[in-house]
Amino acid sequence: MVNFTQCTEFQKKVYRALLEIPKGRVMTYRSLSKKIEVNSAQAIGQALKRNPFSPEVPCHRVIKSNGLIGGFFGKVEGAEIEKKRELLESEGVSFTQDGKLIDSTLIL
Repeated sequence: MVNFTQCTEFQKKVYRALLEIPKGRVMTYRSLSKKIEVNSAQAIGQALKRNPFSPEVPCHRVIKSNGLIGGFFGKVEGAEIEKKRELLESEGVSFTQDGKLIDSTLIL
């Protein structure tokens, strides 16, 4: 069990919502923000960037609304993005070579 005591109330809300995204599925920053009734996909991104519980709290399962893989730990390219892609692909989520979702694993 993850101990959220050191997190802000907003982070707790985001991280708990992440735990509801099933393995092999993804959600967009925008749809996650709507799910937890926050009007800012950017705020979601900031909370994910600070997620100390990854991959147990699966921030890697959140992608951009345009189907691109998005960021990981505050990075948009490099080793972090490769790690995000590896995590998702190990769960059965597929992307094109340029990082766009190519299957129907998106939760709206």
